[in-house]
Amino acid sequence: MTASNKSIIKRKPKRAIYNRDEIYKIIDSNSLCHVGFIHNDLPVVIPTSYGRIGSVLYIHGALLSRLLSELEKGIPVSVSIAQEKGLVIARSSTHHSMNYESVIIFGKGTLVSDKNKKQALKSILENVIKGRWDEVREPTENELKATKIIAIKMEEVTGKRRDEGVVDKKSDMDANAWAGIIPINKEYSKPIPDSQLKDSLSLPNSIKNLY
Repeated sequence: MTASNKSIIKRKPKRAIYNRDEIYKIIDSNSLCHVGFIHNDLPVVIPTSYGRIGSVLYIHGALLSRLLSELEKGIPVSVSIAQEKGLVIARSSTHHSMNYESVIIFGKGTLVSDKNKKQALKSILENVIKGRWDEVREPTENELKATKIIAIKMEEVTGKRRDEGVVDKKSDMDANAWAGIIPINKEYSKPIPDSQLKDSLSLPNSIKNLY
């Protein structure tokens, strides 16, 4: 992965992340991305789940998906992944902020061949719920044929992180306004069994491990 003028962080460069392992950690700790591309001369951004194998991101959908139909043409795309980590509450309205981690990916999409579809689908499911692939049946041949998968090679990738406290002006420090950090933590609520689930089935390890 390389960084050029279009992907180098220019504002607040001290928050930039160029280390590959750090960037992969952010990618793998999330499961929703936003894919930006040009369709009929208009900018379009579509959210979707994804998986990662090495420096390749995988997204999937129906055969007639507008997103995938455009991406398989090899057009340039930009992928955004972000996670809020905390609200930064300042003493003035203009100094409120957020702590966050984000990644911007630049690349081009290619259609995944039939023989590699299963591996790509596994990476997507495992990124959402690790260990789930081995607990359920694998896709049938008909299901694989009805699914289109796009591989996006990460040609350029940049991460960015804000992990700091309140930055107020000295003139505001005596203001009668509360200031501080409100952490945001990702957590799962109690699972709700499907109404037709067999009574004999207990929570599988993939779901237990979420807690």
